Amino acid sequence: MIRIGMVGLGKMGLSHYSMVNAHPDVEVVAVCDSSAYLLGLLNRYTGVETFNDMSKMLAQSNLDAVIISTPSVLHAQMVKTALEAGVNVFCEKPFSLNPSTSRDLTELARSKKLVTQVGYHYRFVGAFKEVKRLLDSGAIGKVSHILAEAYGPVVLKPKGSTWRSKKSEGGGSLYDYAAHPIDLVNWYLGVPSEVRGTILGQVFSRETDDEVFSTMVWPDETTAQLSVSWSDPSQRKMSTKITVFGSNGRITADRQECQTFLTDATAAPEGYVEGWNVRYTTDLTDEVYFYVRGEEYSAQLDAFVKRIESGEIEGQNSFGSATGADEVLAMMVADANRDYAGIAAGPAPQVDRGLFRRRTKS
Repeated sequence: MIRIGMVGLGKMGLSHYSMVNAHPDVEVVAVCDSSAYLLGLLNRYTGVETFNDMSKMLAQSNLDAVIISTPSVLHAQMVKTALEAGVNVFCEKPFSLNPSTSRDLTELARSKKLVTQVGYHYRFVGAFKEVKRLLDSGAIGKVSHILAEAYGPVVLKPKGSTWRSKKSEGGGSLYDYAAHPIDLVNWYLGVPSEVRGTILGQVFSRETDDEVFSTMVWPDETTAQLSVSWSDPSQRKMSTKITVFGSNGRITADRQECQTFLTDATAAPEGYVEGWNVRYTTDLTDEVYFYVRGEEYSAQLDAFVKRIESGEIEGQNSFGSATGADEVLAMMVADANRDYAGIAAGPAPQVDRGLFRRRTKS
């Protein structure tokens, strides 16, 4: 049995607790949170050991892994503490708020041969996985452009401040919503070399962004347009959609289905024909051991557990791939803080982009 400790018992933490606690190969032996009320309830009704200090939990509970679901600004230090204690780590997205820190933590995990994963659950949605399979097969030819969208009704009026509404703590639609389609685009095309025209717009929030619009560019001039809003009253819940344009067709995918138009089906996987093809998520998704809010959430935790059991250090959504999303998020913040005459409109964050250098067009 894999012995797991939970850190953070908010919405995502309690969701992860319910799912991983039902896993046949896992025992949740400890939880950590700042809320004495939540800790008291869990201890009373489940008997799980409770802590308000992560370091004490790591020292006393003999854990194989931790699941970290705290506010984004706390991720980096908590991940480092867990890695230094020699335990495997699942961390909610975004990985960290500084891509340089993300790279350092990735190397620390690799040096200790620990399994890592970040909660970009859309990679486990059947329709989005089918997009990846089609692109890898070359079914739609050379990709020229991707439209990546995410909309939802999170902030529809001015309201009280929480960590999600504070930019300094990793809140806002950029980190909370846009991170997901950015990660999908990175999965399909790799990390872009630059971003252009980023707008972090406000609708209701005073301290952070409610809308994100940006263009990502790759060295071969492939582009992707990002359109995100968490202040969209037409949506019942978060809705993410990917449209990929290629020289031999087009793919459109969301949570429910993957629609593909092919001019020529020669390079497509078996079962695809010229013209329109539709594959539904229900047909593309394997059954999971436990269902709470979507098969993809259980599937990602199951993948984490199986990698621990097999000792597979690198895998889907490991720290290395999640660092790519952190790179793009930081690039967008820096880009949004500049005007387009090349004159700084305000102090831009100092972002270490590694090999990803901003190029200037004449």
